[in-house]
Amino acid sequence: MLRAVILLSLALAAPVVAQTSALKGHDTNAPIDVDAARIEVRDNDAQAVFSGDVKIRQGTLTLDSDSVKVFYQRVGGGNPAIQRLDARGNVRLTSPSERASGRTAVYDVSAKLITMIGDVVLNRGDSQLRGERLAIDLNTGRSTLDGRSGPATQGQPATGGRVSGRFVVPQRGQKP
Repeated sequence: MLRAVILLSLALAAPVVAQTSALKGHDTNAPIDVDAARIEVRDNDAQAVFSGDVKIRQGTLTLDSDSVKVFYQRVGGGNPAIQRLDARGNVRLTSPSERASGRTAVYDVSAKLITMIGDVVLNRGDSQLRGERLAIDLNTGRSTLDGRSGPATQGQPATGGRVSGRFVVPQRGQKP
C-alpha cells in the first residue's frame, strides 16, 4: 500500500516537476530593462544598486523586488556587461508558465542560472510547490526545489526540511 501511495504521488508530481520551464533557452543576451525609484552607481566597484519597487524585464522573464544589486564588467572600456543580479525583499519571478516568490534571488546571467531562497513558492497553473531554495537552469529549463531547513541549536545540526505541494489533476478525458 505504501509503495502504491509513493508511486501515485510521483505520478501526480510528474506533470509539474518534470515539465520544462518556459524559460528553457532564455536569451540571457537580450537587453535588460530596469525600472526603479532610485539608482546608486558604484562604478569603482562595478556595481549599481536599484531600490524602490524594482522591475526588471528581459524577454519573457520578469523579476520584481524591493532592491536589486547589479554586478557588471566594462567590456573594452565601453558599455557595462551585466554579470549578476542580486534581488532582495519581496522577490517575484514570472515567466509565461510559472510564477515564483521568495525573500532573495540571484540571477547569474553568465551561468544562466536563477536561484531563489527563503520561503519559496512556485506556481504553475493551479498547482503549487513550497520549499526553501529554488534553482532554475535556463539552458535546460530544469527546476529544482529543496526543502526547508531550520537553524542549528545548541550543538545540533540544522534540521532537514521538506518540499510540500499541491498538484491539481485535470479531470479524466480533459486535456491539461
